Amino acid sequence: MNLNGARVLVAGATGVLGGALTAELTARGALPALAGRDPDRLARAARAHPGAPTVLFDAYDPASCARAVHSAAAGLGGLDGVVVAFGAVAFGPAAATGDEVAEYLMAVNALAPAAFFRAALNVLGPGGIIAALTGVVAEHPQAGMADYSASKAALSAWLTAARREARPAGITVLDLRPGHLDTGFADRAVGGTAPPLPAGGDPRRFAAAAADALESDAQVLRTRPDGTPVAEQQAR
Repeated sequence: MNLNGARVLVAGATGVLGGALTAELTARGALPALAGRDPDRLARAARAHPGAPTVLFDAYDPASCARAVHSAAAGLGGLDGVVVAFGAVAFGPAAATGDEVAEYLMAVNALAPAAFFRAALNVLGPGGIIAALTGVVAEHPQAGMADYSASKAALSAWLTAARREARPAGITVLDLRPGHLDTGFADRAVGGTAPPLPAGGDPRRFAAAAADALESDAQVLRTRPDGTPVAEQQAR
C-alpha cells in the first residue's frame, strides 16, 4: 500500500501505541480517521490531527465497531485500510481468573477486532489492508496470562483464515506481533498484577516498522528477542 493519500481508520488511536501508529501514518501522508472509546481522549487525539474524522466505539459492543468503520468511510470518502490498536490484558494463574475477566478479554481482544474487520472487508477494495495487534503471546502463550494469550491467539487465527478469504479480492491482512513495549499497557490490567517485566521496547520504533510493513504488503510483523521488528511476506 502506498500510504501517501491512503485513508486509514485507526481504532484505538487514543492509546500510546495507537497514537504512535497514527502519527507515523500521518507523517507518511496517510489521511487518518480516529476511533476511541473515551470522548475526552479522542478529542485530545483529534487536536494533533486537525480535520481527521473521529468516531466513538465500545469494544464490548460489536455493532458499534461496525458503525465506526462505516462512519470513518463516510468521513474520508472511502477507506483503504483499517488498523486495530486496542486491547485489554489480565494476569494471574488460569485457575484464579474469573469467568467475567476471561469473557471480557475475549470480547475486547478477539470479537471486537473481528467486528471491525468484518465491516472493513465489505468496504475495502483491491489494495486495501486490515491490520491488528496480536502480540508475541499469539504464538508463544505465557504462563500467568492464559486467558490473555488465548484471546490474542484467537484473533491471530481469525486473521489467518480471513487472509485466505481476502486474498482473491486483493486485500492484505497484517498480523502485528510485538514483544513487550513501553506503553504502560501492563499497568492497566483488568485483572491481577503484572509480574516484574524487563524494559519495554520503543513504541515509536514498532510503529515505524508497522508502517513499513503496511507499505510492503507484509502479512506478519514479528519482534526478535533483541527487539528488532522483522516483516514477513508469507505468514507461517
